[in-house]
Amino acid sequence: MKKILIKCGGSVLDQLSEEFFESIEELVKKGHQIIFVHGGGPDINQMLETMNVTPIFVNGLRRTDAKTLKVVEMVLSGKTNRKLVEKLTKNRLQAIGVNGSDAGLFQADYVNKEELGFVGEIQAVNKSIIQLLLSKGMIPVITPIAVARDGEKLNVNADYAAAAIANALEVEHCLFVTDVDGIKIRGEIQSEITIEEIHHHIQSGEIYGGMIPKVQSALSALKKGVESVMIVSGKNKFFNNQSWKGTKIIGKEMVIQ
Repeated sequence: MKKILIKCGGSVLDQLSEEFFESIEELVKKGHQIIFVHGGGPDINQMLETMNVTPIFVNGLRRTDAKTLKVVEMVLSGKTNRKLVEKLTKNRLQAIGVNGSDAGLFQADYVNKEELGFVGEIQAVNKSIIQLLLSKGMIPVITPIAVARDGEKLNVNADYAAAAIANALEVEHCLFVTDVDGIKIRGEIQSEITIEEIHHHIQSGEIYGGMIPKVQSALSALKKGVESVMIVSGKNKFFNNQSWKGTKIIGKEMVIQ
């Protein structure tokens, strides 16, 4: 069966519409298997703020000491994951929350323990867990928490976690959910765009503002080996009558030696 990986950022979770879930329901009825990976940045930052902890980011990754890790796991597993599972369930979809560290689903190494603390890069994915849930007709909703060889839990960038699953399960589509219908150039939503064209449009100013981090999230998955990703809206239908609505980004990210 064809698999679809959906990465949902924490900032868009509260904006997911009934139309969005109708698209997922249509895909399920057509025999597609759905996997969710989610972030939770805004909820994590809000919780840290109540604890008077200032978030620190290094090259886009959250510096995670032991105290921050407890907050990250508590928020992702206890709040954000519950929120998304509940939304799916209310929209007639069978979903189950899974922590990425459960049964070694995500196995990771430290990125740089001295500089970043408990931040991991996924080295292996235990596919059997996901495949078991999919075979039972469930939608796994996965938190980007991994386990290291020393048994410690590690915080993983949600974009990278999505890419790891997409590669491990060779999914048909990797969707990045945002609050827009796709990448717009000169007023027109682009159905397809290459990495080179994205870089050009960023430099020319045609991709600007809030679209830049959305595009960079998608590019981060391409950099990890995913062949193509699609930016879709969480506010509207992104799949209707066998037709996709969004922007497909094609081509692997070039790695400069």
